[in-house]
Amino acid sequence: MTSEDAHCSRRGCRAPAQWVLVWNNPKIHAPDRRKTWLACDEHREYLAAFLDARGFLRETVAFTDFAG
Repeated sequence: MTSEDAHCSRRGCRAPAQWVLVWNNPKIHAPDRRKTWLACDEHREYLAAFLDARGFLRETVAFTDFAG
């Protein structure tokens, strides 16, 4: 996926993705399962805080460095 095709996961935001938030819900996913949300610079902290408050956030990686 190129950055032109990847948009922020925040509802209503169509900004290009700059970050990949890697997460996992341990109650329903196997320990090695990883899901992703994409984030623009403006919404990175908001989305990360949402996931982290639930204990889901595993890592945040720059979109250009993500090999997922």
